[in-house]
Parts: sequence; C-alpha cells; structure tokens
Amino acid sequence: MALVLGLFVVILLGLAAWRLLDHRADHEAMRKLEGTQPASPPVFTPEMITDLPEPARRYFLYTIQPGTPLRTVARLRMVGRFGMGNRENPNYLDFEATQVLAMPSGFVWKMRARRGLLRLSGSDSQRWTRFWLMGLLPIARFGGDADHTRSAFGRYVAESVFWSPAALLPDPGVTWEALGADQARVTVDHGDLSQSVDLSVSADGQPLLVRFQRWSNANPEKQHRLQSFGGYLSEFRTFDGFRLPTHVEAGNHFETEQYFPFFVADLTAVDFGR
Repeated sequence: MALVLGLFVVILLGLAAWRLLDHRADHEAMRKLEGTQPASPPVFTPEMITDLPEPARRYFLYTIQPGTPLRTVARLRMVGRFGMGNRENPNYLDFEATQVLAMPSGFVWKMRARRGLLRLSGSDSQRWTRFWLMGLLPIARFGGDADHTRSAFGRYVAESVFWSPAALLPDPGVTWEALGADQARVTVDHGDLSQSVDLSVSADGQPLLVRFQRWSNANPEKQHRLQSFGGYLSEFRTFDGFRLPTHVEAGNHFETEQYFPFFVADLTAVDFGR
C-alpha cells in the first residue's frame, strides 16, 4: 500500500512539474513576442493609406486616430465563453484569458476555463496547443507541424484585423484589395505562409465582420482542409488611440448551417506597452 501511495505521489509531483514547465514556456514565449514591439514607432497619418482601396482607408481611419504611435504588439485580457461542442450542443465553458498578439511573429493565448466543478487550462500559440484538466491531467498536446502552423497563422492574421490594425498598414508583406463598396481583402505573406482575410465595414469604416478560408481539421473527418471561418465584431472602445471591438463572436463554418460561435469573448483590457 505504501508503495502504491508513494508511486501516486511521485506521479502527481511529476505532473505538477510538467505543468509548471508549460507555465514558464508560456510566459517566456509572451516575453519574446512583446520584445518585437517597435521601440520608437512612427505615428499614424492619413497619408500612409492614400493608395489603399477606399474600404481599407475607411477601416484605418476608423480604427487608428491620427497621431497614434503605431505599436503592433498588443497584450489583451478577455473573458467569455468557449464552446467544446457543436451547434446543437455548444457545451460552453466560461473562460478568462491573457493573449499577446504580435502579427506576423505569432501569438500566445493563455486561458483558464470552468463549468461547475470542471476546470480546464492551457495555452494556444503558433507552435503548440496544450490543455490540462483540473490543472494536473494533460488532455491535449499537439502542434509543431505544418498543419498547426498554417492554421494558427490564419487565426492571428484575422485577429490582427480587429485587435492590432497597425500591423496591417501598407508593407511589403501586406497587400489590400477592394471586394466591393464596403468590403476589402488583406493578404499577409510571412515566410512560406500566406493568408487572406475579408473584412466588411460600415459607412464610417467600423469593422463589422471578418471571414476567411482557414486551414482546419474542425470537421467530421478530422482532416485538414480549407474551410470557412469568421465572426462578428461589436462594442468598440478606444485604447491608446486604437478603436477596437470589445465583443467578438467567431467560429468554424462561418455563414453555413454548421456555424456556431464557439469563441465568444469580451475584451477587458489592452496594453500596447507604452
């Protein structure tokens, strides 16, 4: 009996140490991403977007106030609901999370979620996805391959559209094109990766929704392929000269019968590292 108990304690200590290593890796990755913030960024002027399509100009004039230092790395805090099920049974958990968004370098989303006695925690990034049940049981660990990298790139390019607009100003790796009077497409190229995201804006340039083809295995076959992803943006507030949505609802199979918003988030704080 003592041997079994001793073995159980050793296993628990080993899992706790493993979880601590994950925490340290999360924070180190966040620190490195924050280190990519421009030290003395230029300030935004309307002349920077003169050559862009009209819907894109409207978008930037709405989201960035003239004179705003163009910081491209954001630390975000959010609360919301994270769906683990499907349209018929969303199986939502309440979550709180911190995210560092540094397009095109990457992102880290570090979260804790709960429903009743159930506890889920972990992190997501361009390099990994890893979640723990009750803080001690590893239930999902994957990433580090081309499929994960491509899928994650789609996520954080899309998120930069609504939470880090300075990262999408004209640049050799960023191109814009008009799709209509109120729609524009931005394409980001970074190394071997390329992602296009479509944006719909209102008459005054407020972003309303984003949609894009994401490389994903969120389908019954669990096979990676391009499929519709997107979401709706609302409740805008100004943070350090950037006007950003504080409510986002997004999910797979956007604008199809299979769509349900598995990610429903309310932004509570934004820090651009002033």
